[in-house]
Amino acid sequence: MASHLIQGRTVGMPVRVRDAEVCSAFFPVRADAARAVIAYSGLDVAEVLPGKAVCVLLFVDYRDGDLDTYHEFGMAFLVRPPGAAGSVGLGDLRRAGVFVHWLPVDQAFTLEAGRTLWGFPKELADIELRLGSPYKRCVLRKDGRLVLDLLIKPGAPVPGATAMAPLDAYTHREGVTRRVPWTVRARGARIRPGGALIRLGNHPIAKELSELGLPKRAMFSSSISRAAMTFGEATQV
Repeated sequence: MASHLIQGRTVGMPVRVRDAEVCSAFFPVRADAARAVIAYSGLDVAEVLPGKAVCVLLFVDYRDGDLDTYHEFGMAFLVRPPGAAGSVGLGDLRRAGVFVHWLPVDQAFTLEAGRTLWGFPKELADIELRLGSPYKRCVLRKDGRLVLDLLIKPGAPVPGATAMAPLDAYTHREGVTRRVPWTVRARGARIRPGGALIRLGNHPIAKELSELGLPKRAMFSSSISRAAMTFGEATQV
């Protein structure tokens, strides 16, 4: 089994998360604007509708895992897998990969591990999660400036334990694009149309989101009260 040394600690692969709470919202955005945002990666967005790509905003409370406990926020885009022929339509989202454009966290160990092991674009930020009420809320600040305030209302339950199809996450760091195999097993999953309310701040990332044409209404939102995940060894694309 491969292993890596991070801050004097040995981290084995795959990296395992045993318990996390995950909330996410999927927004339709202008494909041309999204394509320009991620052009540096060499990847192309998946146009799920003509002229429309999908921006995924998510926040996670990692409660038990190999990289300790921490909070995380993610800004990602659904992308066509490298070399894939044809388009990825709304009914075929399982074929899409997820390109992680920005991934602030609130702890230094996971910051270094994420950058070193997979090339994740992790930065330190102030991530306030409020998960104890019927509404799930994330208030994200970076360098003392509000990035966003995201509120998600959980929807209808998805019964039982759900082993989601393996996903490919993509990252780009220091000129290299990588593929990261990622699996998720979910308990307490809920989903609903819409279900998200967002307020943007005055940080440059908020401006970037605004320029994507982020609508007031999400396509759909989801929440997982107990998620277990594995992240495999990254490979260069």
